[in-house]
Amino acid sequence: MKKMMIMGGLLGFGIGVITGYVKEVSWPAIFLRACVTALISGLLFRWWGRVWLSGLRDSLATKSAEKQSSPTAAIK
Repeated sequence: MKKMMIMGGLLGFGIGVITGYVKEVSWPAIFLRACVTALISGLLFRWWGRVWLSGLRDSLATKSAEKQSSPTAAIK
């Protein structure tokens, strides 16, 4: 999860800098916007990473349970 949060923070910081630069805002305001955007996107990436991993674990557990309970698995 650390990697997802860092990746989200970096992406958010970049987005904050780019949007501030395009709107021709002063550098302190750009930095503030970039920091807030980095925090929000880092938290969103962490949340999404947890949702994605739990879905992946559930699907693997379901597939494993189906494989063990199917009668054709013993024949192969």
